[in-house]
Amino acid sequence: MRYHLITYGCQMNQADSEKIAASLEKKGYKKARLGRADLIVVNMCSVRQSAADRVFGLNQKLSKLKSQNSNLKIILTGCVLKKDREKFRKFFDEIKKMPQRNCPSALIPISHGCNNFCTYCVVPLARGKLVCLSHQIVLKEVKKAAEAGFKEIWLLGQNVNDYQSPADASINFAKLLKMANDIPGDFSIRFMSPHPRNFTDELISVMAESEKVAKYLNLPVQSGDSRILKKMRRPYTMKQYKDLVGKIRKKIPNINLSTDVIVGFPGETRNQFKNTTKLFKEIKFDIAYVAKYSPRPGTAAFRLKDNVAPDEKKRREKILRKLTKHPS
Repeated sequence: MRYHLITYGCQMNQADSEKIAASLEKKGYKKARLGRADLIVVNMCSVRQSAADRVFGLNQKLSKLKSQNSNLKIILTGCVLKKDREKFRKFFDEIKKMPQRNCPSALIPISHGCNNFCTYCVVPLARGKLVCLSHQIVLKEVKKAAEAGFKEIWLLGQNVNDYQSPADASINFAKLLKMANDIPGDFSIRFMSPHPRNFTDELISVMAESEKVAKYLNLPVQSGDSRILKKMRRPYTMKQYKDLVGKIRKKIPNINLSTDVIVGFPGETRNQFKNTTKLFKEIKFDIAYVAKYSPRPGTAAFRLKDNVAPDEKKRREKILRKLTKHPS
């Protein structure tokens, strides 16, 4: 039996896909090209409308493959909203909820879900409230990955610095990071993504002092305008964000800093967008992940008028991309 795996989404989805692949291969499946597979698994994330659109765009290709192979089975899994689930039923043989399994991986989830209800985000709706894995499980997975020869290990959570071990409430993310650093082996540690709201001095110190923790940080800002941040329900101001970056760079001078930003949020004026460009010029991010706002049903922002024209969103995206490196 042969399988083909398609992944649309964030690094959490990439981690889930590694679990799916490991499970299938344990059952005897062999990886194959799309047109030669007996089983196609699509692992998606509904956080952004663009991911759902890409899955819809697969329909014609998958239907053609189905007509050529009557035994072909096509499964959808991942972070799928209820409303999207209903739409996708006619395209897929089965829609499965992602099982919460623990298996060796260089991408290691430390938590699932989120308690921060940003107005544009569907993660709390799709993945539920924050549930943290115990520190024993996480550290066991780090040890396994190190012994398997992985040179880079990612600790993943929607907001990693909200982490608190259910086995020991005194173990927060900073302490977990330090414990992972102390595991023997030749590897580096990265994590994604923290929230600026509770990025503590303790965490900054652990990053600075831990030799295995890569001097890289993705610190999502989402907007360079404090009023837009308030509408996004991001509980920090521009001054607080800049002060945090200043503390991080003072403690870790060689830090590589990336960020996430949304352009064209409902009501974002040209002057408010200019505040974001000013921030980019001041902070000088090494990398920026720029997204054009897309309304997602069920979120608080969906009730706001999406009044920034698509062409204007595209223009703003291009401006920010010119100010920094960005993923291809």
